[in-house]
Amino acid sequence: MPRELTTNLPRRQAGDKRLATKKIKESKARGINKDSGFAVIATGGKQYLVSAGNKIRIEKIKGGLKEGDSLTFDKVLLRDNGKETVVGDPYISDARVDAKLLKIGRAKKINVVHYKAKSRYYKKYGHRQPFFEVEITEIF
Repeated sequence: MPRELTTNLPRRQAGDKRLATKKIKESKARGINKDSGFAVIATGGKQYLVSAGNKIRIEKIKGGLKEGDSLTFDKVLLRDNGKETVVGDPYISDARVDAKLLKIGRAKKINVVHYKAKSRYYKKYGHRQPFFEVEITEIF
């Protein structure tokens, strides 16, 4: 007896629905509160969806910063305050996100292996990516 899908969507669309539900659950797990406001910032070549009180790990920033220092992200791509959404082109000129630096650390080690068969070539490298853990304090 063939198994039936619980929805009336084709198999591919049912998978897309599950993926969308998974993304919503992940955003809730990260503490994104879309009712009180959120923003999308760009730093370290990546984009982050943040809200006030949210903790994220970003790429290390040059400049001799220490734990406890405050940071300001001025590359804000999108800002939503619960009533209206402002989208930048590419950035919003008067928007900024303030954060506090909680931790400076390095991620787990990643091993990189280069190997070529039958030529006695074998190289192994290790790498630990430095990161900043920041807490978003305010979105302007």
